[in-house]
Amino acid sequence: MPLNNSTILSTTISITALSSISPLGNSPAIIWQKYLNNKHCFSQHVLDHQNTFVATLDNDSKQVIAALRDSDQKYKSLDKSVLYAMAASCKAVETAGWKADDIFGINIGSSRGATELFEKHHKEYIQTGKAQTLASPTTTLGNISSWVAHDLQSSGPEISHSITCSTALHAVLNGVAWLKAGMADKFLVGGSEAPLTDFTIGQMRALKIYSNSQQDVNLPVQWPNRAFDLDKKQSTMILGEGAGVCCLEIGKSKNALAFIEGIGFATEILEHNISISAEATCFQKSMKMALQNTNLSNVDAIVMHAPGTVKGDLTEFKAIQKVFGDSLPLLTSNKWKIGHTFGASGILSMELAIMMMQNNTFISVPFAKAQIQTKPIKKVLINAVGFGGNAVSILLSL
Repeated sequence: MPLNNSTILSTTISITALSSISPLGNSPAIIWQKYLNNKHCFSQHVLDHQNTFVATLDNDSKQVIAALRDSDQKYKSLDKSVLYAMAASCKAVETAGWKADDIFGINIGSSRGATELFEKHHKEYIQTGKAQTLASPTTTLGNISSWVAHDLQSSGPEISHSITCSTALHAVLNGVAWLKAGMADKFLVGGSEAPLTDFTIGQMRALKIYSNSQQDVNLPVQWPNRAFDLDKKQSTMILGEGAGVCCLEIGKSKNALAFIEGIGFATEILEHNISISAEATCFQKSMKMALQNTNLSNVDAIVMHAPGTVKGDLTEFKAIQKVFGDSLPLLTSNKWKIGHTFGASGILSMELAIMMMQNNTFISVPFAKAQIQTKPIKKVLINAVGFGGNAVSILLSL
């Protein structure tokens, strides 16, 4: 029997808190102010043996992580991806008003997981022939949700997964499924990524999708990542780091930031390891599923996945054209500003969507064709997809 959103979302799902830590900062006010300017968050670092653009946490967020690491001796052995998730989760649960004795589930995933720590342990093993005692437990993917649960003293289910770049939005799907099944009343969902390592950058360069821009990053008029520039001739993806989580609750909460109105998902048949069809069939299916109970003219904006690659940006745009025809909603992406945060990117896109609705202000891509907001932003669709064509679309409303 095919899945039907009218059944899946017959009960309202509320987003009662969303917290993130990223190159934009870790507080809503600061994050929104940074979205209002046309400056990117990239800087050059020596990675993969050359100067490389990346988007690191801002200085305040780095201090937050340093303080968290120093707060418990056990935390000193954890990877950044775990610490980022812990920092975001603590703030989200506090904002939502969840208490220590509340039973809630946790599903926080990551595309790469503890890549920095894994590379460190592997290097030491190659050099010495010995592995450290904690090398295995601190680099498993389940490490993220488990440590978040420990830090929050949670007693509910803990789930971690990797579904590449759509990981965070798949966590949202999982949370909705648990809530709809009556197996939980509350779920903490999201994604975390700390991919700024030599080997990870090297892998992206090997795929020929990483930005080779040599522009001076001190000049704010230049944008090394050309996400949603449909005329670019070479891929310009840049990696960023961070984490984002949101608190889901069953029912229509009075303190909800937004409501999940539709969910959609689809997977394409692979032609090769990183393939996506010319018109992103997976996105067409996921968007149609998320929008099956919605008049398309009521969708005010779409936060695209748009990683800055030639094929990735263009195929998603063609999929949107297929679904919406000539009456396109406002289109945007945040990866020109903060880079691609892999498994965390979907939640950071949700954060942008919610902020645009809260402030009734469209955040455009500065070098893309100008779009004019002509009505209030009340419904926003968010897209994410990863290697393997595993697309997810989430429709949010105020």
